[in-house]
Amino acid sequence: QVQLVESGGGLVQAGGSLRLSCAASGLTFSVFSMAWFRQAPGKEREFVAGDTWSGSSTHYADSVNGRFTISRDNAQNTVYLQMNSLKPEDTAVYLCAATFVKPGTRSSTYDYWGQGTQVTVSS
Repeated sequence: QVQLVESGGGLVQAGGSLRLSCAASGLTFSVFSMAWFRQAPGKEREFVAGDTWSGSSTHYADSVNGRFTISRDNAQNTVYLQMNSLKPEDTAVYLCAATFVKPGTRSSTYDYWGQGTQVTVSS
């Protein structure tokens, strides 16, 4: 059974940093591309950052480019999202997702999802 478990969310002041983790089990992590999405109350789920299974390529939403960094540790079956210079508009539930096919920015591309971790940025 595939499981993705996010952690690391919390309350932080604007300008602060957080690092999210997503631990995967039940799949061959090294051949899956991973991504982070977020969903704020009353809004659609949106792509934040993604990588390729080889880790050779990453891509970001314009709203977080230059502030957020996605990385992975295949030995630990974990993907991370380092978030710096956080803004109140980054407040959302952050979810990690995995896909065996070519990754992209559409949530329908992804086969497996975690439950999410709440990030709240105060002004």
